[in-house]
Amino acid sequence: MAVLKVIEVLASSNKSWEQATANAVKEASKSIKNIRSVYVNEQSAVVTGDTVSEFRVNVKITFEVK
Repeated sequence: MAVLKVIEVLASSNKSWEQATANAVKEASKSIKNIRSVYVNEQSAVVTGDTVSEFRVNVKITFEVK
């Protein structure tokens, strides 16, 4: 049986929500090993003028504790 832990991470990107999610996983993987999944909990965006300037995600990252 595996023991799993979930943490919540906020991340952003100026390109897309997908890139923001990838940024969250990349940054978390610097200090957390055995990442198993990522769940996008919330998405939001910053609008500057009439264009989206930043994409933000709130994700839950699941990893195995060994």
